Amino acid sequence: MAQFGKASSKRGKPTYAYAIIGVSLVLFLFGIVGWFFLNLRKTGDYVKENIQVHVYLNPNAQKKKVDSLTTYIKAIPYAKDVQYVTKEMAIQKWNNANDSNWKKFLDANPLPESVDFYIKSDYVQKDSLGVLSMDLLSRYPGLISEFQFPQETIEQVSKFVKYVAIICLVLAILLTVLVVFSIDNTIRLAMYSNRFLIKTMQMVGATRGFIARPINIRAIVNGLISSLIAIVAVWVTVWVIELLIPNFSKLHDNTNMIMLFLAIIVMGISISLFSTHRSVIKYLRMKLDDLY
Repeated sequence: MAQFGKASSKRGKPTYAYAIIGVSLVLFLFGIVGWFFLNLRKTGDYVKENIQVHVYLNPNAQKKKVDSLTTYIKAIPYAKDVQYVTKEMAIQKWNNANDSNWKKFLDANPLPESVDFYIKSDYVQKDSLGVLSMDLLSRYPGLISEFQFPQETIEQVSKFVKYVAIICLVLAILLTVLVVFSIDNTIRLAMYSNRFLIKTMQMVGATRGFIARPINIRAIVNGLISSLIAIVAVWVTVWVIELLIPNFSKLHDNTNMIMLFLAIIVMGISISLFSTHRSVIKYLRMKLDDLY
């Protein structure tokens, strides 16, 4: 009789291993897609911030005015990596990027001096750069021969980032719904196997709160365990990708990764708790015959 009771106790004890594994896999999928979404945004910012602006100077530009222009551009909050490029530096850059056959046809250096700089991603817009161009031309008349930036590239990058962001937002919403339903079904399936244990506790006089409290606590623990497993899996996957593709490491952002991991933890715990509590209340309200 004692052995029979022990065997029955083991059969009646809730098993959460499969639920934890299932929830971890779903959260892992959510984490990987979220990481790609964050990297896509960072990629757009990275491309924008690598678009160089050239302020070409007139041949007779005075050194004092050039220094004043350079200092003014450096003081602009959204300008970065400001560099005054002399004619010698300009020709050196040209030779590094192209061949030097021009020396066979030209004796003098044809490239003008310039002030080159980059713009922070939020300000890489045609309108913003147009305003900056008018400001510099009005402040330094006769000094600047041309304010040049790749307009078509900026427009194409802006459109690409906008469209892809909309697509990713829609996919993120659909994925979130899929994750919620997948975790909910996984938890409900795990609780279904324990419906008779829940009903038996109610039949012997246990209150609804007494029955639900330990199961809810267990749901929180299971959700946290699933989240931690998913976070470790996402971290290892990201580490391997960055190891195999070094360019991804340039986009690495610890703040975004922490936010992503927090989102995984919150989602894992909240959905596990909600689904578990709802299943417990459902079986407590059902009649015994309806459990079969």
